[in-house]
Order: sequence, then structure tokens, then C-alpha cells
Amino acid sequence: MQSVLMDVDTGIDDALALGYLLSRPDVRVHAITCTAGNVGARQVALNNLALLELCGTPGIEVAIGAEVPLEIPLVTTEETHGPQGIGYAELPPPAQQVSDRHAVDVWVDEVRKHPGEITGLITGPLTNFALALRREPDLPYLLKGLVIMGGCFYYQGNTTPTAEWNVSVDPHAAKEVFAAYRGLPEDKLPVVCALETTELIEMRPEHLQRLAEAAGAGPEPVLPDQPEGLRSKSGNPLVACLSDALRFYMEFHRLYDQGFVAHVHDAFAACVAVGRTDVATALATVDVETGSPLLMGTTVADYRGLWGLPPNARIVTSNNPKQCFDELIESVGALARRLP
Repeated sequence: MQSVLMDVDTGIDDALALGYLLSRPDVRVHAITCTAGNVGARQVALNNLALLELCGTPGIEVAIGAEVPLEIPLVTTEETHGPQGIGYAELPPPAQQVSDRHAVDVWVDEVRKHPGEITGLITGPLTNFALALRREPDLPYLLKGLVIMGGCFYYQGNTTPTAEWNVSVDPHAAKEVFAAYRGLPEDKLPVVCALETTELIEMRPEHLQRLAEAAGAGPEPVLPDQPEGLRSKSGNPLVACLSDALRFYMEFHRLYDQGFVAHVHDAFAACVAVGRTDVATALATVDVETGSPLLMGTTVADYRGLWGLPPNARIVTSNNPKQCFDELIESVGALARRLP
């Protein structure tokens, strides 16, 4: 059984990532920590609690962490993920309450209790993890591994021309995290899923239709010629939720001339974290720009050792989108089929 501690800013693609991990019989979601990013941290927590109940897995601890970045004002992105962070989807208020523990306490205490057992998966800004490293600098050794969705390397950003969203929200936290991993053994370095590979994971209308079929639900047409804002009529609650969330995301991508698709960055990172999709990686020394207003949040990778500094990351350099979608659709569809 694999144990994963998620740190998220849920978020449409975070929601799919969570649903995927909950669908895997060989994966235990150890806890979920929440940071501000796509929406505020408290809304993130409510989204996670509601999704846990929707997926039939209440009882997993959900803890709120940093509600603002380390040094700069918070910017959220409701225009990308919807007013509540999950697109057009609407979920009832959860029965479970948010944990009394702070996210940093969850990271530090749980990894200390289970050394070498927990894989960290961070699909939002790195604020909580940076604060946890300040508290426990040995976290990289205590974790089994770490997967980060963030950054872009010599590739167009999705927030500024050179910066990816998660890093741009809190570039100072990202800089601290990468600095903490400099010079560690290769097997302890974080696996970084950056835009140049996550943007290859394009969810299309046919993927949603396949998901509905895998769930044993009826047709699920989410099509570019339909009016904006349509809601799913599926009788399967998980299919309906994901369909309504992803329609919003597809409409957003189309608005910015990227096609009627949804880049499900975080779902890919979740597959990587549990070893269910093929990737190649390259060692690099990563740093983050925090001083230049023009380049704030830019992630730079030195693959050739020009800085004379040891590596601190394993950057994903290639992946297999078809395999990833086959995995996501089969597994999430099986979960949806099991739900009452």
C-alpha cells in the first residue's frame, strides 16, 4: 500500500487528482493539506472535504495551512477554476470538519511518525512545504519521495511569459524548497512535473465520454458547439461533478486560444507520484527568480552544471499522455461505477 500526503489548492485538476488517488485500491491518501492558490485556503479545504464525501471516503484529515504567500500578496484565479474552484460543479456542504491541526503540523508530525513511508504530492503553491522545511529540515530524508507540479523550463509560462502558476503565486517558497534539496542523494530529489510535459496531458471531450462509459453511466456530451455553462445530466454523481468542473476548464482554455481542452496538470502528477505512468527525468539544479519584477516566478534549470552547484531536482522530460489517460479513465471510472 502506497501512502500519499497531498498538498493542494483545489482547483479543477487537483480535484481530478484527488479522485484518481482515491480510486486506486493500492493507494492510501494519508492526509490532505490546503494552501491558498486557485482559491482561498478555506475554500480549498471545503472542496476537498466535499470531494471526499462524494467519493465515499470521508474521514481523511483535511488541514488548512498558509492562507497567504510568504512575502507577496495572494492572487487567486477564479476566472480559471470558477468561483469555488471546481468550475460549474456544485457540491453540498461537507459534514466533516476541517482538522484542528495546521498543515505544517500535519506534514512534520506525520512524516516523523512514518519515516520513509510517505510520498509527498504538491499540486499547489509550495508555501506549506517551505514552512514545514523551516520546522523540520530533515523532511527530504524522512519522506519516501516528493512530486511537485510546478514550474516551466525554457517554455512559455501560463501566468507570465516565463512563469507557471503555482510557482508565481509564491516564488519565495519555491526558491526555499529547491534550495533545501540542493546536494541531496539523487533518489531523494523531487520529481518536478512542469508545464512542458503537463500541458501534453490534454483532456478532451472524448475522454469525458470514455469516463462516463467506464462508470457505466449514460452519454456525457461536453462539446465545443454547445452553449457555455451547460450542466451535466448524468445520474452518476462523480461523473456529473467532473463533467461540470472540466467543462468550465475547457471553456477557459478555448477563451485563450488553446482549444476546447483541459490541461489536467495535477492528475498527471498524481499518476507520477504512485508510479502509474511512464516518464523520463533529467537531473538539474533549479532556482527561482524573486528579485526581478519582469521575471518574478521564473524557474531556471541548469542541466549542464554551469552554476557549479549540485542538482536539486529530477525534471520530467517526457511522458506518455495516452497511457496516462487510460490509467485515469479506467481507475476513476471504476470508482464512479462503485458509488451508490
